[in-house]
Amino acid sequence: MDPDVIIVGAGPTGLTLACWLQAAGVGVRVLDGAAGPALTSRALGLQPRGVEVLDRIGALGNLPDRGLPINRVVVSVEGTELASLRVGQAMQRLHGPAGLLMSQADIEAALRDRLATLGGTVEWGRRVSGLEARSDAMTAQLDDGTAIRASWIVGADGAHSIVRKSAGIGFPGVPLIERFLLADVHADINRPRDATSAWLRGTKILAAFPLPGADLWRLMAPAPPGFGDDPAGDDIVEYLGAGLAAEAGGTIRSIEWTSTFRIQRRLADTYRRGRVLLAGDAAHIHSPFGRQGMNTGMGEAENLAWKLALVVGGRADETALDTYEAERRPIAKNVVATTSGVTEIVVSGCRAARLLRDRLVVPLMNREWLQRLIAEKASQLQVSYRRGPLGVRGRRRVRGPQAGDRALIAPAAVPTERRRGCMPSSARSGRCSARTRLPIRLGLGLATWSPSATTPVTPHWCGPTAISRGAATTPARYKRGSTAPLVGRPEFW
Repeated sequence: MDPDVIIVGAGPTGLTLACWLQAAGVGVRVLDGAAGPALTSRALGLQPRGVEVLDRIGALGNLPDRGLPINRVVVSVEGTELASLRVGQAMQRLHGPAGLLMSQADIEAALRDRLATLGGTVEWGRRVSGLEARSDAMTAQLDDGTAIRASWIVGADGAHSIVRKSAGIGFPGVPLIERFLLADVHADINRPRDATSAWLRGTKILAAFPLPGADLWRLMAPAPPGFGDDPAGDDIVEYLGAGLAAEAGGTIRSIEWTSTFRIQRRLADTYRRGRVLLAGDAAHIHSPFGRQGMNTGMGEAENLAWKLALVVGGRADETALDTYEAERRPIAKNVVATTSGVTEIVVSGCRAARLLRDRLVVPLMNREWLQRLIAEKASQLQVSYRRGPLGVRGRRRVRGPQAGDRALIAPAAVPTERRRGCMPSSARSGRCSARTRLPIRLGLGLATWSPSATTPVTPHWCGPTAISRGAATTPARYKRGSTAPLVGRPEFW
């Protein structure tokens, strides 16, 4: 039987989308050309937004116990510590979970486990080589000569996306840094394990990120001129080790993994062409500064999932999928611009720009207002869809939370001691987690939260026109302790 949706790519974005669709009863097949799951760490972990996404789909599990919370970012210039960002403290003001440093491989494993629990699986070694479009379906052509037909195909297959190329979607952009060096190492470093450290010295930069495990660290630095296009692992470690010894007196004892990568900024011309949709690195790539890439892709998967489920189920017109690009592409565009700007400031070859960085930008990072701004941007908890097609664009503004905003809600039936900023971690069970306090986002009436004596919070699908926009934007609906049904976007259950 043909699936409703083919997802190409079994990274965090594709797996998040697969879990959502599988839970919604949508027929899904997940294809990946790799022989098996990746074992290397790649992305550095979860921002608070990503933690919430995993919790909402039941994939978070014990990851908070295995990851490392980051409370500070310490920046030194020419051997002197000039800035200490108290990111943990700033994040607390946003009433969200803590971000976590951990291996992307562990995050993907948690998502695969959740997908298996939901009855899904990943088909490894199934490389898509091209697409064939029809009026009512798409066909994915595989390298082995087989073909799979589906109503929709989602490309979550990375920066070199075959899906994007086959759909003829442009991916304009420019390179930012020719080559970056990376190594996961066991090292003796006299630095706290709840902080990341960066050392700036002229054109040289070195960063150290703690990772779960005994004395495990990730070291990163731009490659020096003349380092070569394909350096050996020993050369990478030798260069990074020399920098670590000079800046922190640290010593590398053993090596887990080395790699190099180029930093580019690119954004797809569109997120949808016919029955083909893009998400994650297939739609945008940018600098790793700020750890935004994986979390942005997971947010896209969540946004797309419930809309695609409505369309597949016949409860919404295909034009509902246009709101996916309208809501998410501006966010990705902003992430690309912001991370590119930070990269150009931090890794500048211009002497004047370095003086500005060292004498003004880095010292300013001690200011509370800037730390708060950095936390808001990095956490992605302040992302809002209020100006999107399902928000209040063009309507009279009202005070308080509006359609598309992140709203901290406490239903009347939830015990008082758990009300502060709390929504249930499992809406279907109606239980509220005292450890993880999750928000929902007010939105167009696609679901209602109905308190009752026996089931504190019960989600009900009600279709895109069953509840008016007014119900979602009336401030009275947001009063704490109100027993009125509350309208919420199902992506934030």
